[in-house]
Amino acid sequence: MRKRNFILFAIGAAAVCLSVVFMGCNRSGTESARDKNDTLKGKITISGAFALYPMTVRWAEEFQKLHPRVKINISAGGAGKGMADVLSKMVDLAMYSKEVSPEEQAKGAWWIPVAKDAVLPTVNKNNPVLKELRSQGLTRNVFNEIFIEGKAKTWGQLTGTKSSEPVQVFSRSDACGAAEMWAKYLSGKKQEDLQGLGVNGDPGVADAVRRNIGGIGFNNLNFIYDLATRKPYDGIAVIPIDLNADGKINPDEDFYGSLDEMMKAIDDGKYPSPPARDLYLVSKGKPTDKLVLVFLNWVLTEGQKFVPEAGYIVITPEKIKADLEKLK
Repeated sequence: MRKRNFILFAIGAAAVCLSVVFMGCNRSGTESARDKNDTLKGKITISGAFALYPMTVRWAEEFQKLHPRVKINISAGGAGKGMADVLSKMVDLAMYSKEVSPEEQAKGAWWIPVAKDAVLPTVNKNNPVLKELRSQGLTRNVFNEIFIEGKAKTWGQLTGTKSSEPVQVFSRSDACGAAEMWAKYLSGKKQEDLQGLGVNGDPGVADAVRRNIGGIGFNNLNFIYDLATRKPYDGIAVIPIDLNADGKINPDEDFYGSLDEMMKAIDDGKYPSPPARDLYLVSKGKPTDKLVLVFLNWVLTEGQKFVPEAGYIVITPEKIKADLEKLK
């Protein structure tokens, strides 16, 4: 089911942004004693980063089980849209996948980190030099030549093989944290400096790479790895980063085989940051609405137990403590 939902999501993401509403219900059709004693009710609206979307959906589902009279509306349209929406008070919270800028802070952005993930380079599973890519990897300088300088023309050129397959670079057309973090990792640049065909959303990039044998792009963890199998989705492979630039992927650089391996590498600091990064929930000023405050407190406490199984990395206890202090 997870895989089917991903495919449906990818098909529609280029034209529209997903919106999901979770509404409380009682399977028996009658209120339980807990429901009668639960006074929490109302609606929370959230928009923004694709990176945090799957995690926020999971939090909404679990929070709804505890508070059936609460409705949470979530839409994924990119970090930039989320920030614009929350600063204009169109939504209560924004999902944000990059650092909040001084300009955004000056406009009233208030934020807390709630989870962590990473951006990974992706390639078509049927790429003619996939074997070489997996054994050699690509260095940050080579990725820079591909995504920033636009020098890479064929996959043979990149791997020292005879392949004449053209390199087709895909980037993001929507303002997003994934592109910003990837550009920052490559050469300290910004999203606008990335080369390639712009595609809307994480699902859009994943689908473009899957459909193009010479395609290369970048995605957040949840749009690469299937939560059910903990392996990459069919049609997509991850290009290992040759971190020490020695021309091969050593055992301590080889952690892309499964979601759990990747999460541990991020948590241990083996995978660089950026493109690993914290993910945030942002509001316009410190929240004053009781429902929003209860939800955010729950996310930072009980809600953290759902983070690893949802394919994310738990933020440090120190950050959680600081977040909870900000909410007081």
